[in-house]
Amino acid sequence: MAEKGLTDIPRDLRVLFTKGNEALQRENLDYAIALFQQVLEKEPGFYDCRHALRAAQLKKAGGRGGFFKKVLSSAGSSPLVAKGQMALRKNPLEALQIAEQILESDPHNSGGHKLLAEAATALEMPHTAVLSLEILNRNSPKDKALAVQLANALANTGEIGRAEKLLTDLYRGHPTDNELAQALKNLSARKTLREGGYEALADGKGSYRDILKDKEEAISLEQEQRVVKTEDVAERLIAEYEARLQTEPNNLKLVRSLAELYTQKKRFNEALALYERIKTSEAGGDPTLDRAIADTVSRKFDHALAHLDASAPDYAEQTARIQAEKEAYQLAECQKRVERFPTDLQIHFELGQLYFQAEKISEAIQEFQKAQANPHKRIQALYYLGQCFARRGINDLAARTLQNAIKEKLIFDDEKKDLVYALGCVLEKMGKREEAVEQFKLIYETDIGYKDVAAKVDAYYAAQ
Repeated sequence: MAEKGLTDIPRDLRVLFTKGNEALQRENLDYAIALFQQVLEKEPGFYDCRHALRAAQLKKAGGRGGFFKKVLSSAGSSPLVAKGQMALRKNPLEALQIAEQILESDPHNSGGHKLLAEAATALEMPHTAVLSLEILNRNSPKDKALAVQLANALANTGEIGRAEKLLTDLYRGHPTDNELAQALKNLSARKTLREGGYEALADGKGSYRDILKDKEEAISLEQEQRVVKTEDVAERLIAEYEARLQTEPNNLKLVRSLAELYTQKKRFNEALALYERIKTSEAGGDPTLDRAIADTVSRKFDHALAHLDASAPDYAEQTARIQAEKEAYQLAECQKRVERFPTDLQIHFELGQLYFQAEKISEAIQEFQKAQANPHKRIQALYYLGQCFARRGINDLAARTLQNAIKEKLIFDDEKKDLVYALGCVLEKMGKREEAVEQFKLIYETDIGYKDVAAKVDAYYAAQ
């Protein structure tokens, strides 16, 4: 069963989904849940609806509750979990529906999420599987088997980079774990298959000769995909690529890979020369190329800062000079990229951040207002807009902007904590102490160690 987006479902169900989202934003949770369930009953593959349903259920449930509540909840769901496991073999869709019955009464239920993930995987609904596996992983971040399952599910959605990071972070704490090492190798192989063209082979559109020349190249491909290359591998790849470049001078992918390796080895000038070589070719109109050049120059500045003599009498002066040069370069370079790629909203967002850091608030507002049209950057753009309005002293507009961002952010993750905290600070500035502390308490309930919310909440109650 293929997963569907908003444009793939009938109009009448889109209307119900929109009403559900509006109810969720108004915190009319029971009504929102009922609407989402009604849509999913007819379109079980509608991922955005299931995501919204889960957000509403989690918001309604609040915290995990006490020990006895969890035990009773788990005990009460056991027969349904067993029923779902039996259905899983013959009718995964029925198992999916049973999992939702469990989560309706307890959206934190591990058995329900495990059942839903297995059913979604059987139905070839990878994003739906990830939704439950991420909740399980947050609850049990040290569960190795669960982490591997989540990584594989992420890979099924095409997010192999996230999958690799998840297992790499876990592997750092268990460097001798052979199972984790093998899981990482498997992910690397999947990435090579995807990027090397094996999917085309499966579709009958390619050939083994096109994909894999020899065993040594396969090894090189696997090593190229490593996020952090060991010193010996990096040096070997540099030597290999330099030799290949003599016979393949027009292989721009090879040129870029070598430039990235030079950057890793802090051979910045050589890296920049190769990037410029690509830029003067027909492939030069790539915004990611300009970004790579900017990142390399920024790392060159950082390298210079790191090698200053801290005992020198002019250390502070030299540090300030290089830092100022770096910031001036980044701003000017990003302005040029915006001029070159005016419709790339990601670059507008980056420029807004640089203006914000440079205290050029009016310019930052203009860029963030453009960047909010990018769905991947909208929440962050609204966050910065709220901060900009607060810097200008337009606190009512700052509060409204942050409130709009909070309504759109359904999951209470670190990004939402930042939004809620910023709103609390703005309300403080407006003299609305009661409303401000309510925002801080929202964070206090789930993360007492976040910034200074504990001190703010404690001070409020001490004053009572």
